[in-house]
Amino acid sequence: MATAVDTLPPARAVPSAFLQSVKSWWAVGEKQAAISEERLLRRLPFFQSAALSNDSGPVVATSNHVHLNSPKNYINTLSIVPATPQPNTVTPTPTVLLHGYGAGIGFYFRNLPALASWAGRRGGSVYAIDWLGMGRSARVPFSIRARRDDIPGRVHEAESFFVESLEEWRTKMGLEKMTLIGHSLGAYFSVAYALRYPDRVSRLVLLSPAGVPHGPNYTQPSRELTDEGAGAPAADGKTSQPVETATKKHVDEIRQEQKENKRQESRTRRLFTYLWEEGWSPFQVVRATMFWGPMLIGKACNCHSYSTRRFSGLSEEETRDMHDYIMNITLAKGSGEYCISHILAPGAYARMPLVDRIDKLKIPVTFVYGDHDWMDPKGGVQSVEKLRQAGNGNGKMYLVGNAGHHVYLDNHVAVNELLVKELEKEYENAAYNARNSSS
Repeated sequence: MATAVDTLPPARAVPSAFLQSVKSWWAVGEKQAAISEERLLRRLPFFQSAALSNDSGPVVATSNHVHLNSPKNYINTLSIVPATPQPNTVTPTPTVLLHGYGAGIGFYFRNLPALASWAGRRGGSVYAIDWLGMGRSARVPFSIRARRDDIPGRVHEAESFFVESLEEWRTKMGLEKMTLIGHSLGAYFSVAYALRYPDRVSRLVLLSPAGVPHGPNYTQPSRELTDEGAGAPAADGKTSQPVETATKKHVDEIRQEQKENKRQESRTRRLFTYLWEEGWSPFQVVRATMFWGPMLIGKACNCHSYSTRRFSGLSEEETRDMHDYIMNITLAKGSGEYCISHILAPGAYARMPLVDRIDKLKIPVTFVYGDHDWMDPKGGVQSVEKLRQAGNGNGKMYLVGNAGHHVYLDNHVAVNELLVKELEKEYENAAYNARNSSS
């Protein structure tokens, strides 16, 4: 039974007037960011903090800062581990959730219960972290020393900022291997990490990954801020459109929709796209508005709440909590977000596309896209084929119905089922290897 020692104040309403925006801006800070994150995490019945205890389940979740080699560098970490040790059992490979550009741990609040339930059954561990320079991790200076025309050098430095901090975190946590589940830019860095440290990754699950195909294509980077959700699961908790194996027909339909969206791109979206391509961080633009920032986040484009539009499947309370969380991590000091112009070229495609590198991986790789995604699924199709040609038949690609770029939130029921199946495969592999080694 969970016991609340300290009641958190409710999240402020999404600001619709300047005075409300000023009050929200004034409250922003590390303390408020921690509160906004904990509001989301307290939805997990197994979460424990200094103000909340729980002893009712097979797993326990805690949040803390894991300090890296540099004294000012730390990774904000959510750990979900067995409440009691389970001796003489096969231990699954630890799972690590990695968020996308400008997001954070809190974005996964609808996926953590299903993953924790699986971990409880199998005695495994699940972690979710904020990339260095994002979320509530240390906002350390981000800089690139390579010349502007040295593309490989710029990409390597930008990737290293994240890849090496993940490797330091793994070492500090004492993890031998990991299953990485990454979204968008987090998926890109997951592949980059697996290429650099192949012995440390057992499986990759890439949710709407960025930087996969060659460009130009029909992706619209502005939709990282202006995108709308594709809907929500049916009221009975079932998915109206389940996960299905990708087909050429369905992929072509998604790309045609992207082409049409690109053609109809609004002036606001074109402005965001231009600023993105010129190396501006969209969050830098929001911070520059100061008092207007919270209202801009709440009314990003078309005078409708971004949080409400983008996460249309959330309840009113969840939307307020998500908006408060997004506002606090968006208005924090700029850091890792400045990687974007070094990773992506004008046109929002990768300077060094993953499709040209992914064939070096020897592990299972699963691509997942929403059926209304704005990431081009052609890259996933090409990557699975590249893996096959290289002798890796463990590449797969799925399309999730009723979902956009934030596929894990838009249709969390279907995605949770898929994630658990992927983790179960990894557990079965571990059990098989354990039986063979003991015989």
